[in-house]
Amino acid sequence: MPQSDGGFHFDFSLSVLNHLGRNLYRNFITVLGEAISNAWDADAKHVWIVIDLENSILVIKDDGVGMTEDDFQDKFLRVGYSKRDDSSSGVSQGKRPFIGRKGIGKLALLSCADVVTIATKTSTSQYTGGLIDNHQLNEAIDKDKTTQEYQLGQLDLIALRGYTKNHNQGTILYFKGLKDGISNTVEYLRKAVALYFRFSLVDKDFKIYLNDQEITHNDLTELSSNTQFLWELNFNEDPFINTLKTIVLEQKQLLQIPNVSGFIASVHKPSHLKIFGTGGEKVGIDLFVNGRLRESNMLKHIPSAQLPENYVYGQVHYNALDNGTGDDRFTSSREGVLADDELFRELLRLLNGVLTDKNGIYDEWDAWRLKNKQDGNDDNTARKSRRDRASAKLMNETIEDFKKGSSDTAQTRIDTWFKDVSSDSEFNMSAYADCFISENLVRKYIDHKQLTVTAQDHINQVSKNRRVEIDKKHKGNLTIDIRSDDTDLSYLDTEPLIDIAEPTGRGDPDALHQDEKQFTPIRNAVMHTSLLTVEARTRMISIRDNIRGKIRNLLNGTS
Repeated sequence: MPQSDGGFHFDFSLSVLNHLGRNLYRNFITVLGEAISNAWDADAKHVWIVIDLENSILVIKDDGVGMTEDDFQDKFLRVGYSKRDDSSSGVSQGKRPFIGRKGIGKLALLSCADVVTIATKTSTSQYTGGLIDNHQLNEAIDKDKTTQEYQLGQLDLIALRGYTKNHNQGTILYFKGLKDGISNTVEYLRKAVALYFRFSLVDKDFKIYLNDQEITHNDLTELSSNTQFLWELNFNEDPFINTLKTIVLEQKQLLQIPNVSGFIASVHKPSHLKIFGTGGEKVGIDLFVNGRLRESNMLKHIPSAQLPENYVYGQVHYNALDNGTGDDRFTSSREGVLADDELFRELLRLLNGVLTDKNGIYDEWDAWRLKNKQDGNDDNTARKSRRDRASAKLMNETIEDFKKGSSDTAQTRIDTWFKDVSSDSEFNMSAYADCFISENLVRKYIDHKQLTVTAQDHINQVSKNRRVEIDKKHKGNLTIDIRSDDTDLSYLDTEPLIDIAEPTGRGDPDALHQDEKQFTPIRNAVMHTSLLTVEARTRMISIRDNIRGKIRNLLNGTS
């Protein structure tokens, strides 16, 4: 029915609270962020979080400006009210950039507990507030009551007496009966707050405490200690980055993205990104605006399918996305940026270039990994062939086996000596594979063609090698068989094998004999684990390619 003056007005059902608040927020850290953000907007210097898992209680207290009775009714309980409504500059009286915008984030507080109590006071007023019992709220929603028909429960200061002492101003949020999935461990919450709420980078006086202990970058030691490489985005006053600089093996400063700060780093192993200990949750490259997480794991918007993507994490601080006034670029749930926002899309484009362009972070990650004798990006064949990478990988794993059980001093010595011979060892490993495959393919060819050892000098070599082996087995007190194939061919090396395979090949430039004459002395050095000169390695590569091609031709003619 219209009012007597013929006008009409909106009348909201309480069910709107479900759509705007209780069912909108998926992540408890987002809910916690709303409380911390409210304290930030209220110019608080301190936020105290207390969690009592045994009694299923969570308390969040701040020393912000607080609210009067009118403020509590007309601002806090007014859905859609934002502090920006009363500010033309978009900053608080303490000159902080406001985080809140839509005025519905406060409803997130209803989503994490059975009963929520709000108590607040200013420096000149007494406590005011009320109690929201979600069971009673559900009944009111089922009865389709309007917002005007539902009243909050009375504020019980006796229940809060442990938290009101020495609390001169600010707000207390008291949650009783935490819902399933909310009661995370204290260790989890410390890491999450330290990682996702970087307000202290904007205001160094803003501090957050959990169970009376200040949360700092030191709560991320598990992550920082496993960080290997660092790329700093422009210049930063960030204690976490300063810690990384003292730990990482390689670091570089990048200046490509204007008006952005932060860092991108990589860990030794992908598993090191799972600092929360939960199934699929891991640290990613996150977007922050004015100190608050606004988009987690930006890589989901620019996937590259490159291996380094599994190793990197970081924080990109881009305050231009919220300049206090103007467009609201964030989703209603405050858990992300609007995907079609032009400024956000441009940031993603620039970040993608920094990561994937030639000589970008992913390419440099590969170079630094190889430099530090670790597996890199096998798909980056422009830097190193798959063959050479496979050889290096085998050598790296072999060295790790030698280091197992060794003292720290011995491990350091092994690393130093390995670096001296690493390039040779990788080449020799690859060259040995060529020798092994080449000679055994020739043996298989001879066997397939049913050729036999008939030349007397070949017979003499077989006899000599058998005697030498028997003598050495006797000296070593070995009674086992060594060679799985005890035929004469297994006691011959490259030269006689090629003589048997190509009995008419001598003098033919297209036959194997000419290459074998240069190949054999270098092959012998490789088989005896000697380090080769640069000239020998270069010649080995050339001869190896020729022999590989000619053996292929030989096999192609096999009937």
